[in-house]
Amino acid sequence: MDKNPRQNRYLLANRIIELARASRFQADYHLREQQLADTLQVSRTPIRAALILLEEQGVVEARKNKGFYMKIGAEELGRTEVEVPSSPQQDLYARIVEDRLTHRLGEMVGQTEISRRYGVDRSVLQKTLSTLMADGLITRGPGRNWTFQPTLDNKFALDASYEFRRVIEPSGILMDSFRSHPAALDHIRLEHLNILARPDINSLPARQLFELDASFHETIAECSGNTFLLQSIQHQNRLRRLLEFASYNNSRRVREWCQEHIRIISALLEGDRTRAADLMKNHLEKAKISSERTKQDGAS
Repeated sequence: MDKNPRQNRYLLANRIIELARASRFQADYHLREQQLADTLQVSRTPIRAALILLEEQGVVEARKNKGFYMKIGAEELGRTEVEVPSSPQQDLYARIVEDRLTHRLGEMVGQTEISRRYGVDRSVLQKTLSTLMADGLITRGPGRNWTFQPTLDNKFALDASYEFRRVIEPSGILMDSFRSHPAALDHIRLEHLNILARPDINSLPARQLFELDASFHETIAECSGNTFLLQSIQHQNRLRRLLEFASYNNSRRVREWCQEHIRIISALLEGDRTRAADLMKNHLEKAKISSERTKQDGAS
C-alpha cells in the first residue's frame, strides 16, 4: 500500500522506538534531534513531530529548553508501538475486500459502480485498484470492469479447506519421501524473525505477509517430495489469497503465526518430524478459528 503523508510521523515514531529498543536507551537518555535525523536519514522537522507524538504516548518527555528525553527505558518498552492510521487507499482496499467476502460485491464489478459506491476521488480509486491487481485479488475484465479471483467465500468452503489441509500437510511431513531442505527452511525462518523484529507490522504490505505465509507452507510441502501434495497446497494458497488478506490487519495474529511457523521450522531442523507434524496440525486449527472470526467480523 502507498504510504500517506499523514502516516509519516507515526512510522518515524515507531522507527525511533525500534532504535531505542535496539540501542537499549535508558530512562532520561537525551534524544538529540540532529543525531536521530542523521541516524534515520531524515530532516529534523519530521523527527521533532515524531518526538512530540511519542511524548503524547508517554514514551518520551519534553524538557523546557533542553529537548526530549526517554521517559521509560528500553526494558519497559517491550513491544510498544504507535498505531499507524490508515491511508484513504488502505481504507478503500479493506472495504472492497470486506464487501467481496460478504457478497455485497459480485464476482465482476464495474469501475463506475465502485466509484459511485465508495465516493472516493479518481486517484485513490486508481491506486487502490492497481494495488488489488498487483496483489492478485482482481484482474481486468472487458471494458472498465474488474473480476475478483476465485476464493473461499463461504463457511462450508473455508471449513473444508482447513480440514483438507489438516489432513495432508502434517501427513506430508511424516511421508517416507520427506527430506528437509535446511538452507531453504533457515532462510524462511530468518524472514519470519525479521517480521517479528518490526514494530510496524500493520504498515507492511499485505502482499508481503501473504507471500511469506504461502512460501512457508509451499516449502514444507516441497520437502515432502510429493508433487501432488505440493500442487494441492499451491492451489489452496490461490483460493485463500483474498480471505487471508483481510486478516493481515491483525498484527497480534500475524505475530502468532510467525511464531508458530518458527516452531515448526525449528522442529524440522532438529529432525523431529513427529513434533513438527503436531505443531502444523495445531497451527492450522488456530488459523481456521482466526479466519472464521475475520469473516464474522466482516459480516457484522
